[in-house]
Amino acid sequence: MKLIKIFSIPLLGIFLYSCDSSKIMKEQAYSALYSERPLVIAVMPPINKTNNVEAKEFLYLTMAQPICERGYYVIPSFLSMEMYKSESAYDSEMFINGSVSKFGDILGADAVLFTTINKWEKSALAAKVYVQIEYTLKSTKTNEILFDRIGDITYDASVSSGGGGLLGALVDMAASALNTAATAHVKVARACNAFTLSDMPASVYSPDYNKDQKLPAGKKEFKQTVR
Repeated sequence: MKLIKIFSIPLLGIFLYSCDSSKIMKEQAYSALYSERPLVIAVMPPINKTNNVEAKEFLYLTMAQPICERGYYVIPSFLSMEMYKSESAYDSEMFINGSVSKFGDILGADAVLFTTINKWEKSALAAKVYVQIEYTLKSTKTNEILFDRIGDITYDASVSSGGGGLLGALVDMAASALNTAATAHVKVARACNAFTLSDMPASVYSPDYNKDQKLPAGKKEFKQTVR
């Protein structure tokens, strides 16, 4: 398969709170990924364990950008989706605990990324969206897990008018409730993907390739608030 470098626009507007980096270096946390150095990644449709049916689609559609920003080549969804359908592979549950070698044979993928949505809840009163997603990258050559993170992520949709006093607080509360109710799933999905996948070691198409081994790795299980 001919590899084409994909350029993407950096995601703006992510604010991180209470950032706590692990003292473990990336070369230790992701030793298998550095050793194998996959380049071509196939993204599987998310496994959705929530009642929010739209969450699966929006998470899947926003997955490619942050992976490309880390320097990998992501197989276009329209190509992979045709294979998933023809091979009865659309249900990721069938493959996440089994062999993924066929994705290398058929698509030329070096690794396959699975995601599992465990929680996707919206609170208009608190102006928050609460999400828990697990990301698992498996090698098509060894079936080994190369990257695995699970995050409890809070998307903050609060709005501040800048007004003071009780009236200002009431105005902010009403605006935040409306903003949360209108928050598109795609905004939440982009924020979750961007933060979690930013910890992946850089690949060939990134200027950070071969330069991030000594950087501290993020926690495998973490809690984070983003906007």
